[in-house]
Parts: sequence; C-alpha cells; structure tokens
Amino acid sequence: MKRIVYLNGKYLPEDEAKISIFDRAVLFGDAIYEVAGVIDSKLIDFDSHMQRYRRSLAELDIPAPLDRDEILSTFRKLVELNQITEGLVYLQVTRGEADRDFVWQGELKPTVFMFTQQKLSTDNDAANTGVRLQSVDDIRWARRDIKSVNLLGQVLAKKAASDAGAYEALMVDTDGYITECGATSFFIVTGELLLTRPVSNDILSGITRKALVALCNTHGIRLVETRFSLKEALQADEAFISGASSYVLPVVQIDEQKIGSGRPGPYFLKLREIYLEHVRASAI
Repeated sequence: MKRIVYLNGKYLPEDEAKISIFDRAVLFGDAIYEVAGVIDSKLIDFDSHMQRYRRSLAELDIPAPLDRDEILSTFRKLVELNQITEGLVYLQVTRGEADRDFVWQGELKPTVFMFTQQKLSTDNDAANTGVRLQSVDDIRWARRDIKSVNLLGQVLAKKAASDAGAYEALMVDTDGYITECGATSFFIVTGELLLTRPVSNDILSGITRKALVALCNTHGIRLVETRFSLKEALQADEAFISGASSYVLPVVQIDEQKIGSGRPGPYFLKLREIYLEHVRASAI
C-alpha cells in the first residue's frame, strides 16, 4: 500500500506530492517542523507539540497556516489512512514560494505537508541492551530552541557517530559542556540526582524531555536542570536519552567509557515505565 501524505490541503499518494524548487525551504531551509509520536493509533503529547509549533513559527515570523484543531484532524486522518498503530507523524511548514532572494517581500503563502512513519518504540531491543554515544563538537547555529529544518549540524554529527559505530551523537559546546544529542535530549544520574541541561537558546526544548521533567516532579525524583561537562557524564552512575521516536533509551557507553555498570540502571527503568504509562493514559 502506498503511503498517503498531506500537501497543502490535499491527501495524495506519496509519489504524487511535489513542492516547487522555489520554495524557501528548498532554497534557504526557511521552514519549521514538528514530529509527534503515535502509540495505539493515538497522538502523544500533542498539545505540547502545538505549543512549540506556534513558538517556532512566531520566532521566524511565519504565519500559522493551520490551527491546533485542523492539525489534530489531519494527523488523525493520516494515522487512519496509513494504518499506523505505533510510529510518528511529521509536519513541516515553510515560508512559501518566491524567486530566490534572502529578503522575502510581503506575506507569502506557507507550504504545509505532513506524513507518517511506522516505527516500533515500545518494543525496542535498545531499551534492554542500552546504546553507545559518540561525543562530537556542537557546530550548530545559536538558535537551537527553534525547531527549524536547518539540520546540517545534526546530520554531520550523527554521521560521525554512525561511522564510529555509535547509536547517537553527544554534542559538546566550546566550553566542554554537553548540550544535547543529535536528535534526542540527554540526562545523567549522579548519586541521587538526575541532571539535564536547562532550556535556553542552546538546546531544543524536547517534548519527551518536558514530559519526563514533569513526571520526575510528580513521582518525587530529584531533578536539577544544570550544565554539566563531558567529563562529568563519563563519570555518571547512569545516562539516558529521550525523544519522540525513541521515548527513553539507556546509555551504557560514551566514546570508549562504560557508563556506570554498563547496563540499564534503576532510574532509567523507572522513568521508562512511568513515561509509557503516561503516554498510554494521555494520548489523544
């Protein structure tokens, strides 16, 4: 069965969906995106994604072409048409089409497209075995808080990690502090404290990260949002990553250093359990 996608108000077979070579997403990466998880054919943390969607558009001065309810109904329709039980829905909004010029004139009509991906995240072997990260220099621009489609820094980081045999890239700033991973947020456990980098322009405010922070507060898990170095991460008792496509995964090795016992630890096991309970109870 051909995948059905959404483009500018139409549902189309994926091979019929085309955008202009003059779209500013193609010419300048002038666009934002969101990726929402799907579990039991329902959407995970949808309203948090919509809050970030609106913020990213506002930061780039792109008018919102669809409101929350329109996106919700479209996401649900795509999940139904493509028979997605577990996976992702991708949304991209570009500034629109215009002849190539850095400065756009007037208000362009945004291009909107969405598609689904089937992906099993609950039944993931990596949750049992753990993953390895490879540290890389963080070479991205200074507005990482905007979920723009400018992802070349992440592409290069994740390719370097893959070439080194790692699952994910762990990005380190010029001061030696960890920012985040290529496509996931990063946490460590030291003693009885869970640490993660505070939200700022330096990192994307991950939706799964946001949910985990809230769950820590409601379950009495001590969490501190603070900067920490690669050296501190290498000496951590536990580490794990979070994201829409992977939920929560344990990190058992960074570079050549084993983390803690080298196996998924108790903080990870607890947080993955309560996170899955949360998404199953709250997905819409």
